[in-house]
Amino acid sequence: MTIAVGEKLPDATFKTMTADGAKAITTAEIFSGKKVVLFAVPGAFTPTCSNNHLPGYLDNYDAILARGVDTIAVVAVNDVHVMGAWARFSGGEGKLLYLADGNGDFVKSIGLDADLSSGGMGLRSKRFSMIVDDGKVTALNVETKPGVDESGAAHILGQL
Repeated sequence: MTIAVGEKLPDATFKTMTADGAKAITTAEIFSGKKVVLFAVPGAFTPTCSNNHLPGYLDNYDAILARGVDTIAVVAVNDVHVMGAWARFSGGEGKLLYLADGNGDFVKSIGLDADLSSGGMGLRSKRFSMIVDDGKVTALNVETKPGVDESGAAHILGQL
């Protein structure tokens, strides 16, 4: 079942790349006592994710933070090394928090996983965005068709 507005995020552990290497980081560390914009992409370095979805959040970084957001995070069912490379390549290193959900445990636990086996990508995340206030989902936007519309930065700005 898909997580709904008003529900708390389940406990989960991600990996993120730091200057000291890969580090585990929990939902409690990311979301407790903070307002976070979290968006998810089917895959780092994929065309729509790299050319349309992620750039909107980088372009609107200051505007989003100006509306009381503490952290902007992106999650993908990729390994931590891919997410670390994407952070460097995209210019988002030090701005966005790049979260590796390597086995898809988090997206499965919130009902937003996608089976993209027919395209050779296997288990991935649906494209979505959410606003999370102290661990509770206050807005949820899930794309129902290809492309970036509901889950983009412009839509999130309108919800903040």
